[in-house]
Amino acid sequence: MHKSLRIAAATAACALAGGALYGAGAATAGQSTANSTHEPYNIGLLVKDIDTYYGTTADSAGKYQASPTSPYAKDLARIDADAKRYIDKAARKAHHRGEKPAVVFDIDDTLLLSLDYEKRYNYTYDSATWNDYVNRADRPEVFGSPELVRYATAKGVTVFYNSGLSESQRAGAVENLRKVGADVNLDAGHMFLKDKANPPAYLSGCATPGTWTCTTVQYKGGTRKHIEQDLGYEIIANFGDQYSDLDGGYADRTYKLPNPTYFVS
Repeated sequence: MHKSLRIAAATAACALAGGALYGAGAATAGQSTANSTHEPYNIGLLVKDIDTYYGTTADSAGKYQASPTSPYAKDLARIDADAKRYIDKAARKAHHRGEKPAVVFDIDDTLLLSLDYEKRYNYTYDSATWNDYVNRADRPEVFGSPELVRYATAKGVTVFYNSGLSESQRAGAVENLRKVGADVNLDAGHMFLKDKANPPAYLSGCATPGTWTCTTVQYKGGTRKHIEQDLGYEIIANFGDQYSDLDGGYADRTYKLPNPTYFVS
């Protein structure tokens, strides 16, 4: 997962968290405070605000966890409740029309919470430490998201995953998703990860074997286009913690989950 501007958009993310639900086309990658001409928010205070938002505490093993009674958890609960109502209605309509409804989930900080990594490495990113962290497969769930995966499945909706994790991290991601209860469609036909060495043909506009120039929006939007146009599904909802998870079309509705710890363009 390539992460950029980790702190730059955090203030905006905190401010937006209470209104984290977006309709199709409403989420944009330009909602960042990175280009402010005024003195930025003090980073020490910002980190305190992030801890307050998550209710961050260290458990008995020294791992940082979010509190189930935190503002973060409450924002997620509101999003999940709306998503369930929508999925129920949209699935019934799709089945009535003879369509194959699907939902798409990002993984990092949409299904698996990375708060411990962010805190431990002071909101910075290093590919080696991140890879080790992912492959330990011990991240906790993003509150309510695995339940939402199971809810969609129970309504006859096919679940897909569209993640910036790499193929080399597939085993760790699958193991971790199983641990948190998102044990649905974890095969390669439903979980799309970045394969820069051998990119799929449907990304030929920005990726060829050995050459990868896809932006996050191109990669994720191109994958959703493949799900709809090549696999024949109707994506009724797309879930992600970044605007770049959601931009690019090919979803009837998008849901932005709160994440004030980093920004992926």
